[in-house]
Amino acid sequence: MSRIDAKGRVSVPAHFRAVVQKRGYSELYGLRCLDQPAMDVGGLDLLDRYEQRIALEDPFLQTADDMSFFCHGDGAFLKLDQDGRITMSDFIREHTGISAEVAFVGRGNFFQIWEPGRLAAYGAQARVRLLQLRQGTKPGERPE
Repeated sequence: MSRIDAKGRVSVPAHFRAVVQKRGYSELYGLRCLDQPAMDVGGLDLLDRYEQRIALEDPFLQTADDMSFFCHGDGAFLKLDQDGRITMSDFIREHTGISAEVAFVGRGNFFQIWEPGRLAAYGAQARVRLLQLRQGTKPGERPE
């Protein structure tokens, strides 16, 4: 967990900054997670991946418009300052509920930014779902 400073900035954890540096990202792109109150953050390859998928859609269908809105209208460029901090803008705060502290979670080729309490609740729900899968039960069923 990282605290937001008086200027609204938060330090990206060192291990995430190391990956960002290794991949040569000069800026980050953050998308409002579609189904959770979190931000998906990665390099411009994250944006490129979504744009490649949009290019496969028929431009005259609503799906292409919706995907473009999600990718471009629900995203923002995030600048890392020389000390490895990003600004927690209103755009991020409104979607995530972040106020004073930020939790960072690695997700493979991107990371997520969460309000710590919401992340804890999501993590608990994810563990329940995975346990149900392991036990061969469906949501709402009890293991035998």
